[in-house]
Order: sequence, then C-alpha cells, then structure tokens
Amino acid sequence: MKLAITIVPPQRSWAGEFAGAARKLRDALGGLALRIDHIGSTSVPGLAAKDIIDVQLTVGALEPQLDEALVRAGYERLPHITQDHVPPGATEDPRQWAKWFYKPRQGRPVNLHVRVAGCANQRYALLFRDYLRANAAAAAAYQQVKLALVEHHADDVDAYYAIKDPVCDVIMAAAEAWAAHTGWAAGPTDQ
Repeated sequence: MKLAITIVPPQRSWAGEFAGAARKLRDALGGLALRIDHIGSTSVPGLAAKDIIDVQLTVGALEPQLDEALVRAGYERLPHITQDHVPPGATEDPRQWAKWFYKPRQGRPVNLHVRVAGCANQRYALLFRDYLRANAAAAAAYQQVKLALVEHHADDVDAYYAIKDPVCDVIMAAAEAWAAHTGWAAGPTDQ
C-alpha cells in the first residue's frame, strides 16, 4: 500500500523533536559524528512540511563502524538509497553525492541523511536551509510548489520528486549567488 505524501502547517515542536533525536545520535556516535544538523523544511521556521524531521549526520567516511553504531542506536539503513540527486552543472563525481539513508525502527519519524564532510551534498543541504531561513519570499514560493505537488501528485512519490528536485536546483542557483554575496559559510553544528 502506498502512503500519500502529506504537507502539514509548521509545528512549534519540530525544533525540540530534532534536538531530542540529535542528542540520541550524539550519545550513540560520539566522535564519529562531526556534525548533526536539522535540515529540510522542518528546519525552516514558518514553512509547511512533511511531518518528518530531516537530520544530516556529517561524518569523516561512510564506514562499517558507523553503520553498526546506527543500527545499535535503533536506525535501519535503506540500502537502495545511496546518493543524492545531482543538480545540472554540478560535478558528477559520485563520491560528491554519496550518502547513506536511515529511518528509526520505531518512534518519531526521522529521515537520517549521512553524508561525508566537505562533499557537495553535505554543503547543499546546509546552504539550502540557510538560504530559505534568510529569504522569506523564496521559502514561501517553495511552500507553494510543495502544496501544489501534493495536490496533484500526493500518491506518486516519483512524480513528486521528479518535479521537486529541479525546483530545489533553481532555488540553489539563487542560494549560491546569495552565499557569494554574503560570504556564507556553514555555522556551528546544531548538535
């Protein structure tokens, strides 16, 4: 049975729910976790989103020791998800877009994106988030796109992402210009 994609109004609880998940990850991983950041739409105040907390775990390498620690911490790896969407014009080096993806076996829905420090996909998630936090008009337009997508493609995950990914790439083009203009750099880790 396919589950429909649902977008909900912004929830005040999302920041606290991220903090709880991040603390558990930090406790389980210790020094393996270089950064733990709240990413995705639930990390942008005022933005409607799927009611799933997106967490980016930044590590030095995708290695068996890390996978074992995450399994012990209650996460299950989805082995068919091994990389992120590559934006047009970006480096196509698969190492820059490699990731591991996990979901908790129980409890609060979380998408755990494990990416390597310094890779293009690790930077993309942080810049995208920070740009939407700083640009209310871009965040509002992005929200309109997501709401229209669920109106027309709520039961078709492939169609939803086939449209949403290029929209994110357009937003990232503006985010890159903003980053160059402001001197943006990723701030301290969220956890």
